[in-house]
Amino acid sequence: MIENPPELASKYIDPDAMDWSPSDFDGIETKVLWSEPETGRSTILFKLAPGAIVPAHTHTDVEQTWVLSGTFADHEGEAGPGHYIWRPAGNRHEAYSPTGAVILSMFGKPNDFDDSDGFYT
Repeated sequence: MIENPPELASKYIDPDAMDWSPSDFDGIETKVLWSEPETGRSTILFKLAPGAIVPAHTHTDVEQTWVLSGTFADHEGEAGPGHYIWRPAGNRHEAYSPTGAVILSMFGKPNDFDDSDGFYT
């Protein structure tokens, strides 16, 4: 049987058992599933109310997003349930949810928001 020391053990997370936390932006709540404060890497569930907007920002590293429900969009396209979006470092956009959405996003570094520190910086 394989045994890892405690610091290398798998971490099992039940997002349904976690409470949603408000974000800096109206209509957007979060569940931080994993974060590494020293590097800024993170995996976060977002719940967006219909019409919620993620203000203009620049990605400082790759961002990966999987749409679990609803719709998530920007000026380059719209994604629905089961769709995957990735954005390279340097990508700049304003995102929104026309119908409301739950998305899972993974960040290599925190985003650089024009008018705010953003979700988790």
